[in-house]
Amino acid sequence: MPFVLYVLALAVFAQGTSEFMLAGLVPDLAAELEVSVSAAGLLTSAFAVGMIVGAPLMAVLSRRWDRRRALLGFLCAFLLVHVVGAVTTSFAVLVVTRVLGALANAGFLAVALTAAAGMVPPDAKGRATSVLLSGVTLACVAGVPAGAVLGQTWGWRSAFWAVALVSAPALFALVRSLPGADDTPAQAGPQRPDPVKAGGSVPVKGGRSVSLSRELRALRGPRLLVTLLLGALVNGATFCTFTYLAPLITDVAGFDDSWVPILLALFGLGSFLGVTAAGRVADTRPLRLLTVGGAALLAGWVLFALTAGSQLAAVALVLVQGTLSFAVGSTLISQALYAAAEAPTLSGGFATAALNVGAALGPWAGGLALSAGAGYRAPLWVSALLVALALLVGGVTRAVAARRAADRTGEDGAVTAGTPRASDAPRTPPR
Repeated sequence: MPFVLYVLALAVFAQGTSEFMLAGLVPDLAAELEVSVSAAGLLTSAFAVGMIVGAPLMAVLSRRWDRRRALLGFLCAFLLVHVVGAVTTSFAVLVVTRVLGALANAGFLAVALTAAAGMVPPDAKGRATSVLLSGVTLACVAGVPAGAVLGQTWGWRSAFWAVALVSAPALFALVRSLPGADDTPAQAGPQRPDPVKAGGSVPVKGGRSVSLSRELRALRGPRLLVTLLLGALVNGATFCTFTYLAPLITDVAGFDDSWVPILLALFGLGSFLGVTAAGRVADTRPLRLLTVGGAALLAGWVLFALTAGSQLAAVALVLVQGTLSFAVGSTLISQALYAAAEAPTLSGGFATAALNVGAALGPWAGGLALSAGAGYRAPLWVSALLVALALLVGGVTRAVAARRAADRTGEDGAVTAGTPRASDAPRTPPR
């Protein structure tokens, strides 16, 4: 994998930490800024909405920008709004910084996903996606627990400063590692287009460029839409439980509060293992991974809901479900990039938006179940329901596709009955 992919993952780590760190900072933040806890919780919603709206919007707006400048510009904006957030005494200003930070994060991730897919051979998009998303999983492993510790030790502002400080070396490394827009290869002959330099005229197979209208038409493809829906459902299941993991492990499993950062980090470790393992097979056996992994994910959520009162089961299943959730989720992202091959600049933005629809849908659905008095096991059942729905949608889609393929085959056979077909000709065995 190209070195610049790991630099991009470092920036994604800082952005992922920012997205999730407020879970441990809301009470102190609300007290200092003199707002209610529920109002402070809107900061998380503001970030999620900014990501959902910003991912496709920024992908469209940055389509004709030089990708090097786009990535650096988004990361600079992300860093600056966190500095403002760290020093402001106004809750309204803080809300605005969260929205702007989400827009910058969405734009960066949308461009980075597209650029990462173009930096590797056409059959290695799954590995490239797993490297990039490892930044998000490492944020769950280290960034979020570290943010909680910083908030407890030096106040919530220290966590915002920490995100800005981590973004700074990522920005410097990108300046050094991303090729400049005016760089030209020294060797002669036709060169593969650099995905980082590419702007609005996006080369595709055959030397043609893809117009915005053609990309938008490609995004309406049934395969892509189903893949994005499945990604949203699986991600919704993941963040439904992750959002309410702290009360689940304290009130149901009976752990002390000091165990919360440890189990959050354990879930993050599982997510890192999941994207790493999936990156090795997502390009070659994606259907098997999604089928077997999806079924195991559903079984795991059901088992977790039934055994949540056991501390041993809770520890094991936090790790297992983190692994399965991100293995299946990251594979769906890579499959979305494959399905959107005719939309090379917008595919990353729509994949990012689908993930964040899930990140907003899951906690909302889990919150409804809690408000109905179903108890802290309820988010686990909601997660199971969302994965079951994803499996149902995937199964029905495959059945419909197989039926249509059979009908087409039958029609072709009827029309060409008695006529030799190309497929009947002997094939030369592969060498």
